[in-house]
Amino acid sequence: DVCARHRGRFASVQCDCLLQRLGAAVVQIRCRVLDAPERRRAVEANASAGFRHAAENARRAGFDGVEVHGANGYLLDQFLRDGCNTRTGPYGGPLPHRARLLLEVVDACAAVFGAGRVGVRLSPLNSYNGMVDSDPVAVTEFVAHALDARAIGYLHMMRADFFGAQHGDVVGPARRAFKGVLVGNMGYTPDEAESAVGSGALDAVAFGTAFLANPDLPERIRRKAALNAPDPSTFYSPGAKGYTDYPAMPTDPR
Repeated sequence: DVCARHRGRFASVQCDCLLQRLGAAVVQIRCRVLDAPERRRAVEANASAGFRHAAENARRAGFDGVEVHGANGYLLDQFLRDGCNTRTGPYGGPLPHRARLLLEVVDACAAVFGAGRVGVRLSPLNSYNGMVDSDPVAVTEFVAHALDARAIGYLHMMRADFFGAQHGDVVGPARRAFKGVLVGNMGYTPDEAESAVGSGALDAVAFGTAFLANPDLPERIRRKAALNAPDPSTFYSPGAKGYTDYPAMPTDPR
């Protein structure tokens, strides 16, 4: 499948870079707080409809489904967590309102692919992009229950915080609230992953940087071989370094 996301308030950095590449002259951006009707129109016109359009494009391109990115401080996460969402009205305040946009986007994507081919990624603890919430467990439980009722394909949970600012267990509450396929992510070792799946705590584990640094990761795990260490200085950088230059294991003579 393909991951569908919107960077929200952090998109301006990408826009600035694009303007520099295009040789743009002076660009002035004036910001103001939208009133409630304007917010509703903006969300309906640009967010849910935009994700649905992306899902339609993905389907036409031959993808089997989409993962809605509700994590890491991007647009949907900005609505979901109360450390960022200080709005009032239908998209702010109590948790059901803050989760409204995420669930509307999930429904929009499900209308294209069917709920069983839509996944959702969440990071209730991760403080990346300056995010925080006063009750990450409550966020996890509410959203997991709502997604379970929609019978989506899977829930993809980031279990921790990149920067160690927030701590707690969000995987356990997600497992209790969501009866479908639960995928864990963030710093799992192969042994941890095997234990989590074997115990039923998770149905699968997603490897990120470990796969980036080990193009033959499944074979390394099978052979219990040492793993290459990823080089964070190359993350999100241009060029091949840090993407295609990690060494594979020697060929097994057997």
